[in-house]
Amino acid sequence: MSKWPTRIYVLLTLGVLSFTLAPILVRLAGDVPGLMIAVWRTVTAAAVLLPAAAGRRKTRAELQQLSVREWGLIGISGIFLGLHFIAWIESLYHTTVASASVFVTTSPLMLAGLGYVVLDEHLSRTTLAAIAGAVASAATIGWADAGTVTLGQGALWGNSLALGAAVLVSVYLLIGRVVRQQVSWLIYVTPLYTVAAVTAVLAAVLKGTPLLGYSWSVYGCAVALALGPQVLGHGSFNYALQRVSAAIVGMLALLEPVGASLFAYLLFGEVPPPLSIVGMGGVLVAVAVVVWRRNQPSAPRSERMGQAGDGGGGTERSGPRN
Repeated sequence: MSKWPTRIYVLLTLGVLSFTLAPILVRLAGDVPGLMIAVWRTVTAAAVLLPAAAGRRKTRAELQQLSVREWGLIGISGIFLGLHFIAWIESLYHTTVASASVFVTTSPLMLAGLGYVVLDEHLSRTTLAAIAGAVASAATIGWADAGTVTLGQGALWGNSLALGAAVLVSVYLLIGRVVRQQVSWLIYVTPLYTVAAVTAVLAAVLKGTPLLGYSWSVYGCAVALALGPQVLGHGSFNYALQRVSAAIVGMLALLEPVGASLFAYLLFGEVPPPLSIVGMGGVLVAVAVVVWRRNQPSAPRSERMGQAGDGGGGTERSGPRN
């Protein structure tokens, strides 16, 4: 099997590191409406990318060359991304962070199934086992963090929202995997984040969520979420989708609670429970297995006949310039 280019490893590492800051930034924002954070996060990300795209003649020309199908897929992906942010944040107001995390971690398994059915992407047994192990380990982190929290009557709704968020992010990543085969990164993420921002704003208007009148520190956290976890984090993952299967990208996102726990320990002195540490170790091992497989030399063609691919391989379609 072939290796990923070095830039893919670098970008995925930066993406994971930026994701780990998201829970910290949300916590620092304080007790404010989650939808307000989602709006300013998505609006800021779109505001950063729109001038960059508009200022490049080549980019404007490429946007004009997008087919109706590609515009439609990007639009749907943007709506799903915006709804994912809304559903995930809203779920935290009805259930525990731990319970919500357990449901969201099912996304890589959904992506593995959807990738096989929709894109005919075959994952090796080792990769599938690593994904399943990472999901189980991430779920262990969630249950360990639950402690003695008692859920109210809204827990079913909160858990449903979290599961819905997993479905939404799975479809968003799967569409990105399709579109990124033929569309360059900036051409994809600029309208993607713009549609996500419009989706969040419309949701805030319909719900009557106030968007102004908060402290500068709150807006600072929202801007940091936009520049870090969204532009750098989701942006890096969307770049990698040209060569990496959506299921593996989704699995790498499970490193978020591991890194977030480390930052929480360094910044707030929070020591995770022993079971949570075990779960973190399981996630790290699963990711290491996938990366190790990518670095193994390719087997002779005769040995590969009849065997499944690894989720990032298979026949490479000619992609766009990045």
